[in-house]
Amino acid sequence: MADPELVRFTLDNGLRVVLAPDTTAPVVGVSVHYDVGFRSEPEGRTGFAHLFEHLMFQGSESLEKLAHFRYVQSSGGSFNGSTHPDYTDYFEVLPAAALERALFLEADRMRAPKLTQENLANQIDVVKEEIRLNVLNRPYGGFPWILLPPVLYSTFPNAHNGYGGFEDLEQATLDDCAAFFDTYYSPANAVLTVAGDFTVEEARELIEKHFGDVPHRPAPQRPSFAEPAPEGELRGEHVDPHAPLPAVGVGYRMPDPINDLDGYLANLVLAGVLTDGDGSRLQQRLVHREPLVVDIGAGAGLFGPFEARDPDTFTITAIHPHEVSTDQVLAALDEELEKLAATPPEDQELKKVTARWAASLHSEHDKLVSRTLALGSFELLYGDASLVYRLAEKMSAVTAEAVSAAAKALRPDSRAVLVVRPGSADSEQADSEQEGSEQ
Repeated sequence: MADPELVRFTLDNGLRVVLAPDTTAPVVGVSVHYDVGFRSEPEGRTGFAHLFEHLMFQGSESLEKLAHFRYVQSSGGSFNGSTHPDYTDYFEVLPAAALERALFLEADRMRAPKLTQENLANQIDVVKEEIRLNVLNRPYGGFPWILLPPVLYSTFPNAHNGYGGFEDLEQATLDDCAAFFDTYYSPANAVLTVAGDFTVEEARELIEKHFGDVPHRPAPQRPSFAEPAPEGELRGEHVDPHAPLPAVGVGYRMPDPINDLDGYLANLVLAGVLTDGDGSRLQQRLVHREPLVVDIGAGAGLFGPFEARDPDTFTITAIHPHEVSTDQVLAALDEELEKLAATPPEDQELKKVTARWAASLHSEHDKLVSRTLALGSFELLYGDASLVYRLAEKMSAVTAEAVSAAAKALRPDSRAVLVVRPGSADSEQADSEQEGSEQ
């Protein structure tokens, strides 16, 4: 059921606003979601959306570098930002008395971030170090979220590495930054969300005061990233010098998250039936009974649920012993999917998964930062922030027949299979080679 106090309106410059007052604790959450993620970054500039997210924390025309950090932390607050396939978000959680400070800071960098050569060079180095730590020098780094899309998809927006290749990052220019900001960081391309302890009248007045004079620029026309599903099984291979065991990642196309939400939710429940808990089907068969793998997981949404528009990916990943072949794992997986496609799950099995999902959603939305971000992203992607409050009910309504149909759609002749093989190359040489290839 929708929160009766949810308030939505749009400023004259096009900024969409969502207000969710909640007086249970004297804190506020503020977020700004921009309708641009790494699927929108220019070809030849992999990782640019993430790089630009970093630049938005480097000061503005009216605030020096690190001022944003200092003002939030001195108020007793916390902050961050993140880049997703189809949006980038920035947020703060602070004591309620600091609401105006948070609104000023977000409006200030929406108006004019400090784009300098020094800041650009510094943040390129920061992002490169992040890639080294999280991808290049970590076992199974980038598996499957960087490594699987190039196997499943054929177009640049869907297939490329959103973290970025070093060569592309190093070639980014201030002109690229200015063009990216002018195109995507307009108020008409953003959603501002405020949740927590405030009155609607107070918030409206402060939002108009700080955001009302941010110059209007037309929101860019968002292209469709649609592409045909595979007409056969696609295979790729990656050598990981840090992986102790082989792994396999399987990717399937999912129903449109926006225009076929019911089909999308059925895939979320299917992922739970397959791998959620020791009693799940793939855990029981592949980990406990046979066993073929040491770890297995399934997920609806390559980066998690409700992170992207169409197309999105259903993934199954497994780490297995050297003596077990990829085809053995795939054969067992296909057999379990065929069983589900032929015979829908029992009511008890289904309710166990949907109850866990409902509990998880309620738990997440009890956290102010999670609720603020969810309201903003759903307003941006679905045009309806209140859908956040109806998700648990919609998830509980998923039928066994819908889960069975979702399993039937995960066909061997329309999927991508990524094989990860352990490597024994010298780590420094492997890192150097990967730095050039991660593009």
